[in-house]
Amino acid sequence: MSLGGGEKKAEEEKAEKGGELLFCGATCWDIVGRKKPAPDANLVSPTRLRPLVGVDIRFVASGCASCHCVALDAEGRCYTWGRNEKGQLGHGDKIQRDRPTVVSELSKHKIIKAGAGRNHTVVVTEDGLSLSFGWNKHGQLGTGSVKNEWEPSPVRCLVSEVKVAVCGADFTVWLTSIEGASILTAGLPQYGQLGHGTDNEYNTKDSSVRLAYEAQPRPKAISSLAGETIVKVACGSNHTVAVDSNGHVYTWGFGGYGRLGHREQKDEWAPRRVEVFQRNNVLPPDAVVSAGSVNSACTAAGGQLYMWGKIKSTGDDWMYPKPVMDLSGWNIRCMDSGLMHHFVGADNSCISWGHAQHGELGYGPNGQKSSAVPKKVEILDGMHVISVACGFSHSMVVVDRMNVEDRLNQLDVYDGKVLAEESEEPVTKSPILKRNTKSGTNKASENSKKRKKSKDLSESEDEEEDGDEDSDDDSEKANGKAEGKSKTSRGRGKGKGDKKPATEKKGTGRGRGRPPQKNSTQNSQVKAGNRGRPRKS
Repeated sequence: MSLGGGEKKAEEEKAEKGGELLFCGATCWDIVGRKKPAPDANLVSPTRLRPLVGVDIRFVASGCASCHCVALDAEGRCYTWGRNEKGQLGHGDKIQRDRPTVVSELSKHKIIKAGAGRNHTVVVTEDGLSLSFGWNKHGQLGTGSVKNEWEPSPVRCLVSEVKVAVCGADFTVWLTSIEGASILTAGLPQYGQLGHGTDNEYNTKDSSVRLAYEAQPRPKAISSLAGETIVKVACGSNHTVAVDSNGHVYTWGFGGYGRLGHREQKDEWAPRRVEVFQRNNVLPPDAVVSAGSVNSACTAAGGQLYMWGKIKSTGDDWMYPKPVMDLSGWNIRCMDSGLMHHFVGADNSCISWGHAQHGELGYGPNGQKSSAVPKKVEILDGMHVISVACGFSHSMVVVDRMNVEDRLNQLDVYDGKVLAEESEEPVTKSPILKRNTKSGTNKASENSKKRKKSKDLSESEDEEEDGDEDSDDDSEKANGKAEGKSKTSRGRGKGKGDKKPATEKKGTGRGRGRPPQKNSTQNSQVKAGNRGRPRKS
């Protein structure tokens, strides 16, 4: 369904004006995807965020591999919050932010677009510049160098006349107004997601069989698309979907689960046109394009939504684009996909579906956790959605305030101020451990704590280092990365606990004090979660 001239103009005016940002999903940024968070750390209904109440938000961005968020207001200010282990929030440090915070070093620019990867962020200014911050191991910041592995403050990307920037897990795509170079890419080429016809694979040493992938830190135009003008683009973890000015769709990168739509699971190192969207089924100018971790989607002729890839956690994969009949007849204006969930703004409704574990579908405390079919988010029914964004386990929706101000005032407001302290408390205070530790076991207890801490740090580093291979292949199964990792960590913890009592039984304080240490961490998280729970304004 296409909009008339007057309706289209009204849509653009609403988007320009901005609206209220609502959030649902996981808020325990440091542990989501690694351990099972406390239930109190999830916002299961669309919730307002205290620092953004009344702020006109025009655009939101996250990514299917992202545990951080970006929001842009009507004045061009850029707010970021969430995980910050690689400086991806742009505040000059690695301190986690649980409340949306203005990126002060971008204050002299008016930011109009943004994209978020696993550990990096890229923004676009009104005058066509692009700046980036966060992890740069694979050159995904587009600065032309990988000398600095992480950049905690905004740096210039080597591109100009930029209109849009979007991010995959460890790569970035820019759209520009330069003829013959309308699409440029930089970052990790492991699965061919940069579109330059190679994965830049090499042996780390002459005598070694270990493979590595040469980073591409300088943004490079995709030569096979030099004759086309690319107008829309979306990135999954390791694949890319693009649309040219003629309405043709191209995909390339990791081919698992059929997410490229070519009826096979082969990786594509260069853009390949999707056969379904040709002749009478090319994409209209107002089409919506989206890419999730393991799937892709777009609206074609008549506004019909098509999807392909891994659509459900069970059942067959869709190896080529198929219409989603449940959404036939809806005027879909915006869509985004996360790890295994989807959000759509259509007519005066918000629709979500997919596999979810943290309330990211927004169905509320009494609603179902996951849904195999598209379903209305009832609390938002009748509201006009301006923009949506999905992250690893969270969702953001921007709604027009017109005629729904009273309903918005009834929604919960989340403060989120205690979560930053929460990650520090178990290390610095550990009150229960102190009460149960006797003088004779002080030294041994400290040593075990150090061993545990060093092990956790090494596991965390391994996860980030190996993320390129793990996130898309092994972890993109039915339940995603989070469930697989939480089971592993629980198994290890249990093994430790089982061994300790045999050797520590005689120690009166330590044998009893060890397990409560684990509980104390959980208890402190629960308490912190309770203090930071949404409350009505």
